[in-house]
Amino acid sequence: MAIEFRSVTKRFADGTIAVDDFSLVLPTHKTTVFVGSSGCGKTTLLRMINRLIEPTSGEITIDDEPIQDRDPVQLRRGIGYVLQNAGLLPHFTVLDNVATVPVLSGVSKKQARARALELLDIVGLDRALADRYPRQLSGGQQQRVGVARGLAADPDILLMDEPFGAVDPIVRKELQTETIRLQRDLDKTVVFVTHDIDEAFLLGDQVVILEKGARIAQVGSPSEIMENPATDFVAEFVGVDRGSRALSLKKTPHGTVLVDAAGRTQGVLTGNGPEAGL
Repeated sequence: MAIEFRSVTKRFADGTIAVDDFSLVLPTHKTTVFVGSSGCGKTTLLRMINRLIEPTSGEITIDDEPIQDRDPVQLRRGIGYVLQNAGLLPHFTVLDNVATVPVLSGVSKKQARARALELLDIVGLDRALADRYPRQLSGGQQQRVGVARGLAADPDILLMDEPFGAVDPIVRKELQTETIRLQRDLDKTVVFVTHDIDEAFLLGDQVVILEKGARIAQVGSPSEIMENPATDFVAEFVGVDRGSRALSLKKTPHGTVLVDAAGRTQGVLTGNGPEAGL
């Protein structure tokens, strides 16, 4: 399902303009990533899609249907939502956390629990965890449960609000890899919020770099942005001006590696090409 923002503005009661005349199409079956510094309006944009926040003016549509015309509760039940820290119900087991939305939507508890077990498989969780409570899980396991719950109603749209920001770097990398796999297998329309440009480039088909007020500094594929940053702000944000993405080859006793401008190793060159023997 394609999502479109049409001249959307959000002004809060204290006068803060979180989103200032934002227009953009988020293509169907692709991952669009909103990335920017804290306070730039990226989470406000995300939460307007499922009407947790209402725009002050403008219109948001899903497949050309204004979401303002839909019941907000029914709208939310049809859109997956994954939060930072998972947002799990502490007194529900893993299985019942995942089954919550289908049950609220009228699916029998038996069917919802059967589907929840399947979803544990999909997100890479052992079914032996089904009867545990969130406090008995690691942070990474909790986030996987959160993703499973977001997928429980088989939504066409999945919203992910900095879902991996509270886990350690190793677990975060694992969860990013799982997210790529899930999108390849399930083909959802994903809207992902992060402040991490590397995460944005890894996950996004369409990356939207935002300045204050959710003003678009640049939108495009990771390659388009890296190869042709639109402004000095974008170049600095993605690291071009600092040279942190300028990679070069370095020969070591164990092979050839890629190093950045500061001399830090960023990767290992593999394969049988001529560069591998440098």
